[in-house]
Amino acid sequence: MRVHELMTTDVIGAGPETSLKEAARRMIAADISGLVVVDDQGVLVGVISEADFVKTEADRRAETRAGLLRWLFPAKTFPDSERTVGDVMTTAVVTIGPDADHAEAARVMGKAQIKRLPVVNHEGKLVGLVSRSDILRAFARSDTEIVAEIRDRVIKGLLWIDPKPVRIICQDGNVTLSGLLETKSDAELLAGLTRRLDGVVSVRDHLTWAIDNTTVELVRAIPPGPNW
Repeated sequence: MRVHELMTTDVIGAGPETSLKEAARRMIAADISGLVVVDDQGVLVGVISEADFVKTEADRRAETRAGLLRWLFPAKTFPDSERTVGDVMTTAVVTIGPDADHAEAARVMGKAQIKRLPVVNHEGKLVGLVSRSDILRAFARSDTEIVAEIRDRVIKGLLWIDPKPVRIICQDGNVTLSGLLETKSDAELLAGLTRRLDGVVSVRDHLTWAIDNTTVELVRAIPPGPNW
């Protein structure tokens, strides 16, 4: 399943000029731990998380206690205006494209140890957000959905064969295929493609065939000449 089929497109974010107070209000209201940051053109420029707020608060407290330092080092400058998202956001953001496979998204999140991935197009513009729970949905498909995809997408759509001779049983993602197909190659393709479907845990292949077309020898159309 592709990322664009799983991602959330109604993403709560902020701009670099958004105040930290406003960013915190948005996170609390939505009960989320971070915000994506985009510029006026919709290009992803960073993310801000609870960790960024914690660090900011620690820095602020350090500045508050720096009264003696202010007197000793009057040239030292401290920000007088309210800090913005752009001041504290993380700019090294791990992203993924909308056409990536959900398994790739899972690998990226696991490697980066993150729970959410911003989804950007080839121009770097934010088009959605995919989370661990979104990825899990791809593996938590019902048995009915899996059977329907095997019958309609694989057998009819890809192999172009009649699904009536094929019996499909699916229990908790464990698929059993049985029935008589015309050729051995069709049977092998059906089992192989079924194993690659989202939500399929295992495949028991009890398919049989009328013709073994995988051992047909190539015959020369022209008799060999003297140079053969």
